Amino acid sequence: MKSFEAEHYLLRAELLWDQVKDRSTFPFILPVVSRLKEIEFHPKVTFLIGENGSGKSTLIEAIAVAWGFNAEGGTKNHSVSTRASHSALHEDLRLIKSVKRAKFGFFLRAESLFNVATQIDELGYMGSYGDKSLHEQSHGEAFMALLEHKFRGNGLYILDEPEAALSPSRQMSMLTRMHDLIAEKSQFIIATHSPILMAYPEAWIYQIGPKGLDRVAYEDTEHFQVTRDFLNRPEMMLDILLDRNS
Repeated sequence: MKSFEAEHYLLRAELLWDQVKDRSTFPFILPVVSRLKEIEFHPKVTFLIGENGSGKSTLIEAIAVAWGFNAEGGTKNHSVSTRASHSALHEDLRLIKSVKRAKFGFFLRAESLFNVATQIDELGYMGSYGDKSLHEQSHGEAFMALLEHKFRGNGLYILDEPEAALSPSRQMSMLTRMHDLIAEKSQFIIATHSPILMAYPEAWIYQIGPKGLDRVAYEDTEHFQVTRDFLNRPEMMLDILLDRNS
């Protein structure tokens, strides 16, 4: 793989505990938040992984809003607000940025991409998204259109579970596009369940557990191990899961 020097726009995020008003409320009761002091980001790709309800989406949303993105997703220019469901965690985060400035950026939330697509249509911005309404495409096609047409070099891209829209083959296509953008000095921060995406070389993977965030190797993630074991021995795993030998 061709090597290149990555850009580094967001160095780390720090939680300012001295200004937190009530530590007994959500989201400060989540282990990922209650034990958080700071999180450092890789200049290429940083992954946040964990079970549903572990707080990875809450944390990545707070980082995105603290950067200046709209809570429901989009660029800094989007102002979609269908329901104010995000936490106030971003108010207590301090982002440490490099002296280099990102020229572009996007916050993707799979669950609210529909709302962002509606505003894109209303504002007539389709030219920046492939000249075709995102509503006229499948969820996966719409996300790939974003990757291909809206995402550019020199950007910071924060993605919350992008694999929700993508087949395994499309996830591999996403890896290729990510690599091209990273070569063009972009940085990614991604919350994901996908063992395909988190295989990106040199990426930092933070796993959320009962003790908060831990950096882990790809092969040590539950996602990799469970997927590997199932694919290597599907019949045996099905026998266990479906209790077929009883």
